[in-house]
Amino acid sequence: MKHSLTFLASLIALAACGQNLSNGPITQPLGFEEYDPVSTLKVEEHKVTRAKFPFIDVHNHQYRMDSQNLGELISEMDKLNMGIMVNLSGRGFSQQWEDGTATITGAIANVRKNYPKRFMVFTNPELKGIGSPGWGQRAAKQIEDDVKAGAVGMKVYKSLGFSGIKDTDGKRVAVSDPRLDPVWAKCGELGIPVIIHTADPKSFWDPLDRYNERWLELKTHAGRKRTDTDPVPFDSLIREQHAVFARHPKTTFINAHMGWYPNDLRKLDSLMTKFPNMYVEIGAVIAELGRQPRASKKFFTKWQDRILFGKDSWVPSEYATYFRVLETEDEYFPYHKKYHAFWRMYGMGLPDDILKKVYYKNALRIIPGIDKSQFPQ
Repeated sequence: MKHSLTFLASLIALAACGQNLSNGPITQPLGFEEYDPVSTLKVEEHKVTRAKFPFIDVHNHQYRMDSQNLGELISEMDKLNMGIMVNLSGRGFSQQWEDGTATITGAIANVRKNYPKRFMVFTNPELKGIGSPGWGQRAAKQIEDDVKAGAVGMKVYKSLGFSGIKDTDGKRVAVSDPRLDPVWAKCGELGIPVIIHTADPKSFWDPLDRYNERWLELKTHAGRKRTDTDPVPFDSLIREQHAVFARHPKTTFINAHMGWYPNDLRKLDSLMTKFPNMYVEIGAVIAELGRQPRASKKFFTKWQDRILFGKDSWVPSEYATYFRVLETEDEYFPYHKKYHAFWRMYGMGLPDDILKKVYYKNALRIIPGIDKSQFPQ
């Protein structure tokens, strides 16, 4: 009996070390990062690398537009059937007023000289010095001057509301800070849209454990983790943003990334009803739409006049996922970044009349200065 127990213990020890007595070493279980099975599902596939209609990307970032060779961009855009790229980084990231002005005037000059019909430029508010005397009027004047120079909208980076944007007293500037009201009001007065990015996905605030859908992303990009004190709770940031929409009903807002509610379309539906001056764009959230194609199609059908196409990061190969989700009824196909979405996509199969609105008609209606002749009726 004693020898039997000793032999059994030896077997358990060998098994714990990953050994197989008859066949030698065995492979240990794969980690989540490595597991990437090839689907054996046999279904129709319609891989789309070029949009069915020319489209306007309302959420793109080009940081060297004042000096870059725009012809290289045009070549890639033409392959995708992108009619117009909207560069949201008109003033770059500088918080020096003069530097920002030089960047945006250079970008507009480059566009006008080379491809005036293919690029539109948005300005950005300079948030340095909030709290100093006359800051609001100065910031509003800057927006007005940029529009006179050729800017057709304003983009607000997500840094507003986070701890990096502080006033002259060193305090966090809330998205709804009343000292910003002259800027929002000026955009309404000028008739230009404001695309605003507030917060991050709610999961970035949730515990980093096995229940968090963004676990892999937060593991590989640790700097994206948020807490209720860094900077404030998710719900607080979102309420701040919504307070701005409510206070400025005459200003058109484009809520970037569907306001971080693409995973809760019932909630987003209620917000669309509450804020008739709020549009949404789909940049970086196609993975949420592609895993709920029936609910997404219902939402797009109801709000077809207030949804715009946006991508965010300029990676041409990734547009194919957007086209496939929007245009086809394909089933169970992969997303292009596993750390964003380990699940599979399904196509919504939007009809042509809705596709045209999402791809270009809605943007033509709210962004001034676009040559409409390059788009079908």
